Amino acid sequence: MIGPRIARTALFLSALVAVLVLTVRHDGYHRDPAGLFRWYAACWVLFAGAVWSLRLVPVRRTAAVVLLGGIAVAATGLTAAPRTSTDMFRYAWDGRVQAAGVSPYDHPPRDPALVSLRDGWLFPSGTACAEPDMTRIPGPSGQVHCTRINRPGVHTIYPPVAEAYFLLVHSVSPDGSRHKPLQVGGALISIGTTAALLLVLRRRGDVRWAAYWAWCPAVPIEAVNNAHADVLGALLSVVALGVVVRHRSWGGALLGGAVATKLLPVVVVPGALSGVRRVRDAAAVLLPAAGVTALVYLPYALVSRESVLGYLGGYAAEEGYDDTSSAKNRFALLRLVLPDDWALPVLVVVLVSVVGWVVWGGDPERPWSGALLVTGTVFLLLTPGYSWYALLIVALVALDGRWEWLTVALAGAAKYVLAPAFDDGYAVGTTAYAIAACAVLVGWAVRRSGTGGEFRGRHRAAAMSMASEPTGAPGPCSRTGEGSES
Repeated sequence: MIGPRIARTALFLSALVAVLVLTVRHDGYHRDPAGLFRWYAACWVLFAGAVWSLRLVPVRRTAAVVLLGGIAVAATGLTAAPRTSTDMFRYAWDGRVQAAGVSPYDHPPRDPALVSLRDGWLFPSGTACAEPDMTRIPGPSGQVHCTRINRPGVHTIYPPVAEAYFLLVHSVSPDGSRHKPLQVGGALISIGTTAALLLVLRRRGDVRWAAYWAWCPAVPIEAVNNAHADVLGALLSVVALGVVVRHRSWGGALLGGAVATKLLPVVVVPGALSGVRRVRDAAAVLLPAAGVTALVYLPYALVSRESVLGYLGGYAAEEGYDDTSSAKNRFALLRLVLPDDWALPVLVVVLVSVVGWVVWGGDPERPWSGALLVTGTVFLLLTPGYSWYALLIVALVALDGRWEWLTVALAGAAKYVLAPAFDDGYAVGTTAYAIAACAVLVGWAVRRSGTGGEFRGRHRAAAMSMASEPTGAPGPCSRTGEGSES
């Protein structure tokens, strides 16, 4: 029989699922960004309520509640075509190109050499070209042609593990399935990440923390509906950090796979080196990571005429990462308090200091704590404008339990979705990240004072008690059959 505390959590989850469906199906990114963000905000409020109510669920039932709720939440992303990003269309194209025996790094999508691979879905014509996400491309005289693929004039940017994933999805997809296979792939990887988190946390944390990933609105929106490959990098990062505690070389190899999926997981590497004092211990992580990265790049380098780095350099310049005075909203918090010319040097000093602190003083039994600190610091310093990048932060929060870092993910969503609704989008993004930075500092202060540590300690004690009890033994709150109040 379902107890009242599980029923309360189920009620929050049901509301979250219902609102997520409405959010995913609301086609407001171009027409009504402010309205769309209101739906986002409602999802995050319900998410917070669901996670808060989970603390009262009986400990032995928590993992099942988290996993089943995660499946329902992930499924909401399947209820509509991609709404707020067109990256998935490049994934589908790269998979198709590889299946035809062509390197994805050799030709941009608009290249006439690949015209035989075009179809009416990725390359529509006529009235379909009036849709806001379409990009015009040359066509036969007198005809209007366009593509759903963004930046069709440049080579792909995605690393080889991601490209292999695109090829795999294309290979198992029925003809005419369009966007669904990649969305289903994102859902399966999201659920797999939840399972991986539960396995790690059963031994080294509180399984409740897995809900920070499983139920977070960013997961169905970015990992499933928009099918971003970042979710695969997040999964590999979670598994790598869980493995590196006992097997440095295997953990390093998995980190290499994560980096070769989306590059961003390179910021997790310092966490994997937490507490390492000997060169050989660091080498046990770094050499396999570098070796796997080089190994998966090698086949593409051998068959490609063009650089396997693709549009990486152009993307960095386009997004303003090479210019602190750019209007691309990079380094927004630093530029808020420093002259533009100081932003990059200060960023380097802060980041090197944080990495050094993590490597020298981090907990080798909890490498994800250092990984979250470095990754979150990078986000606050660079203030990226793409909300799906924060999937990695959400996964690390679920490993470590410091929920205040989720505000960084919400800030990214505000900057991406809400900023276009205002004349001064820069101010919106800067304000969102400033609020997130304040939330992180408050969270640190609370934990430093002992309140947060006590809260985490009770959770961890409950989890360890659950893991150590023999089958059939009474739980820590067996008198009532309900979980701890903490």
